[in-house]
Amino acid sequence: MSLDNVQWTELIVFTVLFLVVSVMGFVASRWKAGDTLEHLDEWGLGGRKFGSWITWFLVGGDLYTAYTFVAVPALIFGAGAMGFFALPYTVILYPIVFLPLLRMWSVSRVHGYVTPADFVKGRYGSRPLALIIAITGIVATMPYIALQLVGLEAVLRTMGLNGSGFLGHLPLFIGFLILAVYTYQAGLRAPALIAFVKDTLIYIVILVAVIYLPAKLGGWDTIFNKSAELLSAPGANGAPKGSTLLSPNNQLQYATLALGSALALFLYPHSLTGILASKGRNVIKKNMVALPAYSLLLGLLALLGYVALVSGAKPITNAATGRPDTNTIVPVLFDQQFSGWFAGIAFAAIGIGALVPAAIMSIAAANLWTRNIYKEYMRKDATPQQEAKQAKLASLVVKFGAVLFIVFVDPQFSIDLQLIGGVIILQTLPTVAIALYTRWFHIWGLVTGWIAGMAYGFWLLYQIPNPAAGKAHFGGSALTLDKLSLFGWSPFAGSKVQIYVGFVALVVNLVVAVLVTFLARTRRLPNGTDETSPADYHADEGDPKLKPVAAH
Repeated sequence: MSLDNVQWTELIVFTVLFLVVSVMGFVASRWKAGDTLEHLDEWGLGGRKFGSWITWFLVGGDLYTAYTFVAVPALIFGAGAMGFFALPYTVILYPIVFLPLLRMWSVSRVHGYVTPADFVKGRYGSRPLALIIAITGIVATMPYIALQLVGLEAVLRTMGLNGSGFLGHLPLFIGFLILAVYTYQAGLRAPALIAFVKDTLIYIVILVAVIYLPAKLGGWDTIFNKSAELLSAPGANGAPKGSTLLSPNNQLQYATLALGSALALFLYPHSLTGILASKGRNVIKKNMVALPAYSLLLGLLALLGYVALVSGAKPITNAATGRPDTNTIVPVLFDQQFSGWFAGIAFAAIGIGALVPAAIMSIAAANLWTRNIYKEYMRKDATPQQEAKQAKLASLVVKFGAVLFIVFVDPQFSIDLQLIGGVIILQTLPTVAIALYTRWFHIWGLVTGWIAGMAYGFWLLYQIPNPAAGKAHFGGSALTLDKLSLFGWSPFAGSKVQIYVGFVALVVNLVVAVLVTFLARTRRLPNGTDETSPADYHADEGDPKLKPVAAH
């Protein structure tokens, strides 16, 4: 790694702010601390006592990640209108999850559940079904953690820390080593405290950018008109790069991707972790009302993809692959259009934005490992102290596994894996979300539906190429309808209309689950036990039956 092209002003500002939040991460172990951090409720859920403001910053920092702030405008830069799917997705998200999250919080608080797999085990009395949900959550979370590294590396490359091999990734190792240490020490309190700084910086940077940059480039009307011209121009393969309007072929994909993403987001274990850490149902209600403010921020940020296109910014070439890395387009835009000190602040906002969700995701994955695999199958008599110790060690393994993934695998492939991650986590919807309202589904129906949805989803993903990235398979999540076939027959033969694979796989999952459940109930097969009661789903923080956290 050469230091000849390092942008020193940007790097110094970035480093100072990075060190400030690192100190905050270490101090967080004493912030709102209980009697001990040697308990999974304290280390992994912050003692379950976060109020409205803390939860807003924590959940917002968890859902609107560094990858979001880098990849959404990058997608708009490269393809146009399709990248705006993130806006309707985050608009319809909160009305959909409002009531289910209240129920999940209540039943989890009554029974001391830490993970969605804990709930599944209690709801159905089935350890194997809970194991399936735990493994699914861990597998779906891993590429999400790796994607935070993509955002952080995009910033590092823009500041001149660009290289190949181990030394080229050294700054990344150092950053995540610091993250690993203070997360190990402070648990969920560390990202909760850092989220205040991260979100403040993000809001400042984006508001300045969407006011200053359009004024510099001739106004939004000029930006939209020029973007339409540039996107419609023939690309390397002779076809237009994209469009500022959706085409008839990708409108269905846009709608199903938005809906599928909205259904999937709070199925991810890290999303539920922030909710279960809150101290009451009223906190969740206030946050479901206030969190859409982040969608406004996302909409403004997405427009920077068009700004970058008109400004003439070019993505940095990845030294390892030799291909342009479109994830660098927003950092490059800031580097070219702002002074060094302000660009450094912007890069720190994105870099810190990688730390908050990466910490929460690693904690959520560690909780799943500890509660639903380690304690269930390896050490049933584990004490709370042993559980906390195991979770801390697991969080380290998860973080460094994600770093190694970036080092040894093309980062572009990790983006493809994130799309696969959405397909994976959607298959838990019947077992986790629908089960909050009914136990009509039979255990065998849920298992066979999960298998069918997962198998069909992966088979469809395998058929999707990505010529731009040189991939014959697993090249994205947009499938043309003519690929939907049953034993070689397709009712959509010749159709080039696209659809989101995750949506199709979920439909298959539900259909199979319904059919098998009907057969199982017809034969009156046993359906496990349920330790929950109807009243558990309405318990609030003032309910006398809620146990003290230390007793869970």
